[in-house]
Amino acid sequence: MSGPNPFGNAEQPDNPDNPDNPDNPDNRDGSGEPEGAGRSDAAASARIPTPRSSVEDTGRPLPDHVPQPLVLEHRVLKSLLGAWALAACSAEESVAVEEHLGGCGPCAEEALRLRDAVGLLHAEESLDLDPMLRSRVLERCLNRRPPRIPVPEWATPYDAETARLDALLQDIGDSEWHAPIRLRWYEGDDRVSRKTTVAGVLTHLMSVDGLVAVALGLDDPLFGVTPEERRTPESRTETFWKASHFPPTRAVRGPWREQSHAVIRTVSFAADPSGSAGRTRTSGQLSVPYGDFTLPLRDSMLDRAFECWVHAEDIAEAVDYPYEPPSPRHLNRMIDLAARLLPDSLAARRRAGLAAPARGLVAAGAPGRTLRLEVEGAGGGEWLIALDSPGAVGSAEHEVAHVALDGVEFCRLAAGHVTPEEAAAGQDGDREAIHDVLYATASLSRM
Repeated sequence: MSGPNPFGNAEQPDNPDNPDNPDNPDNRDGSGEPEGAGRSDAAASARIPTPRSSVEDTGRPLPDHVPQPLVLEHRVLKSLLGAWALAACSAEESVAVEEHLGGCGPCAEEALRLRDAVGLLHAEESLDLDPMLRSRVLERCLNRRPPRIPVPEWATPYDAETARLDALLQDIGDSEWHAPIRLRWYEGDDRVSRKTTVAGVLTHLMSVDGLVAVALGLDDPLFGVTPEERRTPESRTETFWKASHFPPTRAVRGPWREQSHAVIRTVSFAADPSGSAGRTRTSGQLSVPYGDFTLPLRDSMLDRAFECWVHAEDIAEAVDYPYEPPSPRHLNRMIDLAARLLPDSLAARRRAGLAAPARGLVAAGAPGRTLRLEVEGAGGGEWLIALDSPGAVGSAEHEVAHVALDGVEFCRLAAGHVTPEEAAAGQDGDREAIHDVLYATASLSRM
C-alpha cells in the first residue's frame, strides 16, 4: 500500500530508494522499516529539505553587521568595571560600559581608580643599578665637556674599580658586612688562605692602598706603628687588624672612600694632562715601595685596580651579589702588567729553587728563549715572555712553548684563586717552560 504522493499530480521521480516507488522491492524508507510500520500518515509524508544556497556563493555583497547595544542595569554595569579596566570585557560590554561612564559620575570615578590600580600590576623589576652605569654617564659627560683636570689614563682603571666596589658596598645590609671571606694566594708552590669578613677585606684594601697614598704625600691610614710594620702589604694588613679593638664594620667604608678619592685627586692635579710626564714628582714614574720590590706609580695604580676587582668579586660571592669583570680595555692593561712582571717572578722562583735553571743566558736586551702567552676573550692578546733572564727580550724566532688561557682565568690565576692546572686551556711545546710560567703567574699573588 503506497502513501500519498507528495508531488501532487506531478509525475513521480524515478528514485529507486523512494519508498513510494514500486521498483523498491522492500517498499522501505531510509530507516529500513516497512512503510507504515509504527508511523502516522503525517510522519510518512515528511521529507528532507533541499540544501540552501549561501549568500557568499551568489557574488552579492554581504550585509553590514551592526552590533546591537546591550541594555544592562546599573548594578550589572558597575560589576563589569573591574573586567573593563583589565580589558577583559567583550566588545558589546565595553561599548555599554563606556556609554554608561559618560553619564554616571560615581562609576566614572571608580573606573579611573581601577585603571590606575591596573597600572601597578606589572612584573617586578630589579632595583640594582647597572654597575657600568656610572662609567657610561661619566664618559658621556666628559665627551660633551672635557674636564679641566682629567684623570690620567693610567689611573682610570683604579677610579673605575673603586667606584664599582663602592656601588656594591652601598647595596649590602649591616649584617652582610660580617659575612665570612677567605683570602687566597700562593706562597712558593703552596696555596695559603686567611679568614676574614667583608669589612676585613675593605680594611685590607685600605691598608695596601696606603702605600700609594704615602708615596703621594698623603696621610697613612696606619698610625703609631713601626716602619717595619708598614713595610709590606701583609704586615700592614695584619697590623691594621690587630690594632682594631673590635671587628671592623661598615664604618670602614667612609675612610676607604676618602682615601681612594684623595689618591685620584692627587694624581689628577699633579700629573701632566698628557699623562706622559708629570709636572712634579707625583708623575706616573714615581716609585711606590712594596717592601721586597717597587713599582712605578702608573703600574702601582694598575696593581691596586686589579686587587680591588679581585676582592670585590670575593665580597660579591660572599653576599650573593652579581658582579662583572672590568671593561675589556682595563682588563687588557691588568693582563699586560702581569705579563710584564712574569720574567722577574720566574727569576725569583729560580733563585728559590722552585723553577728549572736557565738554559741560555743572553746579554740584556738580546733575544732569548721565549714562551708565547696567548690570552683569549675580551681584553686578551699575545705576549712574548722571556724565560731565562728578566733582561732578555722575548722573540717569536726563539719561541719554545705556547700556552693559551682565558683572560679572566689568567687574572684569577695571577690572584691565586685558581690553580695552574685549572687555568691552562691549551699547551704546546716545552712542558717544563709552560709549568714554570704558570706557577710564576700564580706567584704574583699575595695577601
